[in-house]
Amino acid sequence: MERTLLVLLLLALFALCVWGMYRSWQRRGARQADAIGDLPAVPAELGAQVLEPTTGLYTGTTLAPSWQNRVVVGGLGFRATAELTRFERGVLLERDGAAPIWIPGESITAVRTERGHAGKVMTEDGVLVIRWKLPTGTEVDTGFRGDDKTVYPAWTSGRASTTNGDNQ
Repeated sequence: MERTLLVLLLLALFALCVWGMYRSWQRRGARQADAIGDLPAVPAELGAQVLEPTTGLYTGTTLAPSWQNRVVVGGLGFRATAELTRFERGVLLERDGAAPIWIPGESITAVRTERGHAGKVMTEDGVLVIRWKLPTGTEVDTGFRGDDKTVYPAWTSGRASTTNGDNQ
């Protein structure tokens, strides 16, 4: 009987912890909703492809400059395998099981590599991070851990951060 009560107590404690994490995620989303607003829609015409698509892991989007303050609204909070492609008009991040993220070229303020992003820590320069401004004016960092990190220099050079040939 004591063992049954102990097991039930531990199950109740576990359920309470899961419920608390869920409520915390909801509250964070409610706090961020105004700052994030609507994400830019993928335009019908993307322009010419500037960089070849690269596969990897979308690590998440965080409020700049914090590498751990994950954005949870707009479907931006969950990691997913993804493909990242640079076009003349911006960057398209196509995620498995989630809506694509369109980053307009004029919104990009920096493209760099980091050791960690959105709570994911890797080797030095293991994550490609794109800093950009949302239509609300909020700056965010979108992280991508590429399967092939040899493509990072092409992304961080002026070629990746230009719009129609003009440096940002």
